[in-house]
Amino acid sequence: MPGENLTRDEARERSRLLTVDGYDVSLDLRSAASPVGGSEPRTFRSTTTIRFRCAEPGASTFADLVAPAVSSVVLNGRALDPATVFDGSRIALDGLAADNELVVDAQCAYSRSGEGMHRFADPEDGEVYLYTQYEPADARRVFTTFEQPDLKAPFTFTVTAPADWTVISNSPRTGTPEPTGEYGDAAVWRFAPTRPISTYITAVVAGPYHYVADQYSRRLPDGGLLEIPLGALCRKSLAKHFDAEDIFTVTKQGLDFFHDHFDYPYPFGKYDQAFVPEYNIGAMENPGCVTFREEFVFRGKVTEASYENRANVILHEMAHMWFGDLVTMEWWDDLWLKESFADFMGALSQVEATRFRNGWITFANRRKAWAYRADQLPSTHPVTADIRDLEDAKLNFDGITYAKGASVLKQLVAYVGRDAFLEGARRYFKRHAYGNTRLEHLLEVLAETSGRDMAQWSRAWLQTAGVNSLTPHVTCDAAGRITELAVLQEAATPDGELRPHRVAVGLYRRQDADGALVRYARAEVDVAGPRTAVPELAGAERPELILVNDDDLTYCKIRFDETSLDTLRGHLGEMSDPLARALCWSALWNLTRDGLMPARDFLGLVGRFAGHESEIGVLQMLHAWAHSALVHYTAPAWRAAAGRELASAALRELRLAEPGSGHQLAWARFFGALAEAPADLQLLRGLLEGGARIDGLDIDQELRWALLEPLAAHGAADEDAIAAELARDDTASGRRHQVRCLAARPSAEVKARAWGDVIESDHLSNALVEATISGFDQPGQRELIAPYAPKYFEALERVWRERSIEIAMAIVRGLFPLLQGDARTLELADAWLRTHESAAPALRRLVLEGRDDLARALRGQECDAAAAG
Repeated sequence: MPGENLTRDEARERSRLLTVDGYDVSLDLRSAASPVGGSEPRTFRSTTTIRFRCAEPGASTFADLVAPAVSSVVLNGRALDPATVFDGSRIALDGLAADNELVVDAQCAYSRSGEGMHRFADPEDGEVYLYTQYEPADARRVFTTFEQPDLKAPFTFTVTAPADWTVISNSPRTGTPEPTGEYGDAAVWRFAPTRPISTYITAVVAGPYHYVADQYSRRLPDGGLLEIPLGALCRKSLAKHFDAEDIFTVTKQGLDFFHDHFDYPYPFGKYDQAFVPEYNIGAMENPGCVTFREEFVFRGKVTEASYENRANVILHEMAHMWFGDLVTMEWWDDLWLKESFADFMGALSQVEATRFRNGWITFANRRKAWAYRADQLPSTHPVTADIRDLEDAKLNFDGITYAKGASVLKQLVAYVGRDAFLEGARRYFKRHAYGNTRLEHLLEVLAETSGRDMAQWSRAWLQTAGVNSLTPHVTCDAAGRITELAVLQEAATPDGELRPHRVAVGLYRRQDADGALVRYARAEVDVAGPRTAVPELAGAERPELILVNDDDLTYCKIRFDETSLDTLRGHLGEMSDPLARALCWSALWNLTRDGLMPARDFLGLVGRFAGHESEIGVLQMLHAWAHSALVHYTAPAWRAAAGRELASAALRELRLAEPGSGHQLAWARFFGALAEAPADLQLLRGLLEGGARIDGLDIDQELRWALLEPLAAHGAADEDAIAAELARDDTASGRRHQVRCLAARPSAEVKARAWGDVIESDHLSNALVEATISGFDQPGQRELIAPYAPKYFEALERVWRERSIEIAMAIVRGLFPLLQGDARTLELADAWLRTHESAAPALRRLVLEGRDDLARALRGQECDAAAAG
């Protein structure tokens, strides 16, 4: 719609003019539970009153509202004609006074895309559930706003809904729900005014949710008692799987940690956490009303890594209560001011306050892998980015803003010291509470507490892009002693930045011929420039392995000298320290992605040593990397043989794994993803039907779907078999699995139907779009889906124009023809980019990223083919 893509310049001008004093928002959601004529309800009534001041009386501005219809607009008692002032996304406001009141009565639309007010009908019991999701700018789909983060204000919500529902918002309810309606079948919930917050973190969750209550109490330094009511919510049909006690345990541990370290009491009263259906992201930090994707309510057995990940997300969102909600960035350029800090503090609190003591290993192995990939794309950007408009902002919720930023903060802690870093955070909160900040505000407090030159550090780490490589260079004397060890630094590009790094360099060797590979010497050094000597390690015995960035203090790609690489090829499984081992695996994966190690070598290492991996999160990441190496980086002529070898190794490890363990479950899922040979598919069928058994492996419902999909993809399970499985599990989750399995079948008719459902129609919800794309895109069906490569490029601009940005992004990313992995598809991408220079910048960025992944895959295939001789 015209004007829907707010620019930074427009936001700055509006911020210069306006000060917002408060919102009163009244939502009537009774229609959500009342289908009309057998069809889903489309709209709800939204009435908004905004009180605001204008620095230049007589000036003009606009309010934001994306709605199908507006009944009335009243500015300072003067009725405006909606047909004249409302264009579908903006309400023009002319002749402002010094003090203003705007009242807008509108019909807003329920969403099926996860944006704005999402409506979900549970197929299991027919109950309807609502929740809101706004970041970065979708509050305007629910009520009239000034939709930008620096126009904070208190919000007072009133919600009318069916009387038997649970309704929550950011602030506590005032009084009890008041019956209304002809038969008292509805009620009105009134909520206390919030503290001043940004529009994008306001929230309403409504429906017959299962609600569990608890309480957090803490004695404050001044002797006062802080009491925070806690709540946890999920759909009623998921209640039997809901482990609220574990969620509350992590929540209380996190609140203890942040109160201990931030010296600023939790500022938003109560703390509800709602696990909601069809959620587009992991979670959202709405103060007092955090929302999570309901996949964190585990329906079957999962590994400990899944619980660790959930705990990390809980703590990440909790850190946002201070970094993001209490103190918020002015504009999306400084999105990192909340996301990087929440990512770092989530990991730190998890390691120091919960049972998940190995969180830094997961961070090094999983989160940094996300950052390294994002930082090598053509769309890479500095941590503090140049965000021109909302479309730019939407795409910058990426691995750089989150994981690279968090990695940089970990390096900052090593650079300035932990005490100085945390004291800087405490001053930052007290100085800017309920306000908005820019980069310089953070640097100011850190310079005060550390005495360091933060401007130089910021320029190198926050204002430049790309990931640098660190490689050890060692010389030894005839007696086998190190004469010199240096760290060589290489920038991401020939003219790139050589950054200052505080790193640890570890020396490793085996204690004897059959012993573990252990560290026997370590030194920390400030790496600067292209070459830095490490004098503390001179005179040490010759190592078998040199690990630069031991303990993972900095953000870099680790490289190895030849001796170290040979040691890893032969003895990676004997490395005793789990963090060091994870760092080595990550470095080897980066070598593979960069076309410096043949994919067959990486797969061979996984086949030989992954079974020795003690850390379940690292093991599951290795499985993901190995699958990606097989699908994208192996030479096509060898791919089938490589797949058979990897499947054989997975089956071997599955049978060797401890019965009932998380490792056994991980290997079962990995084997299922690789199964292709008739005997392997027969085993999957036997496990599903009960004719085959692996001791300790519980074939629960989630695992049944995971084993059924490869059978469907290889033509070994038809529509009737999938329907029978749905009959066992006719739930929201079951239907998503069913859609995925149906789209996975190897049939031209099936693929055409799936393509039409996603591209030619908008009848699918966001969750079912995702499931259909996942099923459509099968690695073993390259020839079958090849005709859709040109169709993809033909449809791009229409999809971007006609669909919501969330759905459009899912389609553009998910259906990029990466699986074709050939030069012809690369030419199609290049041709589209050449002939569509005026396409939306955000769309071009997504296509450029897909194109880069494809070019990288082709380089990897060339490297792998060359290794075959």
